[in-house]
Amino acid sequence: MKRPPREYRFRGYRLRFNRTLVMGILNITPDSFSDGGRYFDPAAAIAHARALADEGADILDVGGESSRPGAAPVAEDEELRRVIPVIREVVRAHPSLPVSIDTYKPRVAQAALEAGASIINDISGLRDPAMVSLAAASGVPVVVMHMRGTPQTMQRRPAYRDVVEDIRSYFLDRIKTPTARGVRKIILDPGIGFGKTANHNLAILNRLESLCGLGCPVLVGVSRKSFIGASLGAKVGARGPGAIAANVIAITKGARIIRVHDVADNLQAARMAEFIIRGKKKG
Repeated sequence: MKRPPREYRFRGYRLRFNRTLVMGILNITPDSFSDGGRYFDPAAAIAHARALADEGADILDVGGESSRPGAAPVAEDEELRRVIPVIREVVRAHPSLPVSIDTYKPRVAQAALEAGASIINDISGLRDPAMVSLAAASGVPVVVMHMRGTPQTMQRRPAYRDVVEDIRSYFLDRIKTPTARGVRKIILDPGIGFGKTANHNLAILNRLESLCGLGCPVLVGVSRKSFIGASLGAKVGARGPGAIAANVIAITKGARIIRVHDVADNLQAARMAEFIIRGKKKG
């Protein structure tokens, strides 16, 4: 078992992994499963970014294409039109807050980095060699996610021999290949809800420590996802408590970043979990 690095330094930022980092979600889309359309207007998106920052987000994750099951792909030019003005304004208004670009398209990632983003969040797991080259050349952290197929196909009867071991094997390969090409700051995301049944997602969270021992920080994104609804019978807007419970479990298993819609509530839960794990309060 390998320990993750203590921190990643890049472009004047520093992500320290001695505590849980909270990544706030900003979807600039008309069709995301939980908040589609609410922040599609640039002014609304920028205002929401400000709110997430005020709530204490450590990272802001900006995306212009929905990755919900069955979502239609978005053309590069349209994705650029959605995200680049918002990234520029957010970086200007919150220069100490690192911004992540949630995209699998190298051209969009490149433009976002030029606009001030400093992390790449690639749901395709660096399948495109051009994204590997960009990550290596820029030196920024890159989130490598596990997904079977694409958002259009991923929920068609997902099956695994052993979901955790299969993801672990996938990550071992995805660490080896980009590292050989110069990518040094990798964050692993098991892809909760991406080509998995509800039971697969529960198994991943239950055995997350197996993935946290690969030597890279692990990011978990459970916020408002359908496995919570399947488990509890809760509609999208009522899944906050279930997501907090799942995030706390993930933290106890070794997750270092949680990706959330509700920053303030999850931040408080994360800090409380850390006090309990350490057995003492701050100071």
